[in-house]
Amino acid sequence: MSIRSILEEWPQVSLPPVPTVAAETALLQLDVETTALLLLDLQVTNCTLEGRPRCVDTLPAIARLLRRARQAGAFVAHSLTRNATRGDLHREVASLEDEPTVQSSVDKFYGTDLESLLAAHKVRTVILVGTSAHGAVLHTSVGAAMRGYKVVVPVDGLSADDPFAELSTCWHLLNGPGTRRSTRLTRCDSIAFVAHC
Repeated sequence: MSIRSILEEWPQVSLPPVPTVAAETALLQLDVETTALLLLDLQVTNCTLEGRPRCVDTLPAIARLLRRARQAGAFVAHSLTRNATRGDLHREVASLEDEPTVQSSVDKFYGTDLESLLAAHKVRTVILVGTSAHGAVLHTSVGAAMRGYKVVVPVDGLSADDPFAELSTCWHLLNGPGTRRSTRLTRCDSIAFVAHC
C-alpha cells in the first residue's frame, strides 16, 4: 500500500484561517533605540508594474513607514540582490548616504555584515519590508529570529509575484518553529516609534 503524497492530496487541502494582525487590535509601539527598519530588495529591476505590480503597490506605505523611522531616529538599512547597485533602489525608498546597504541572496544575514550592524546599534527588534515575500522577507525573518531578534512584518509592506506566496509567507512566519514565538504581523501605518518603551 502506497502513501499518498501532498501532490495527490493538494486539491483537498483547505486554506488556514486569516491570521489576526496586530494593527486590528492596537497600535504597535516600538522602542526607537532598539528597533531597525530593514528594506529588502526594493529595486527598479524587480519591483515593476509589468513584472511585480504587487510590489509597486506597497511602495507608498513603505515610504511612509521609512519617513517616520527616519524622523524618529531609528536605525535603517537596505538590501540589494547580488547584481544590483544602490542606484537601482526605487527613489521613494532609496537609501540615504549614511544608511548601510547589504548585498546577498535571500537571507540578508548570509555573507554580509548585517548582524554586526544591528549589534552595533543595540537592535533587538527588526521590521522587515520588501520583496519577494517568499524570498528575502521570509528567509531574512527566519535568520533574524534564529539570532534572537523580535521580528515585525507589515503585511502591506511585503510582496511577491503571486498572492499565494505572500499568504504562505505570513503562515510560515506565524507557524514555523523558527519564527512563531518571535514574529508579529501588522500594517505599516500601525507602527509607532517611541522613546524607551
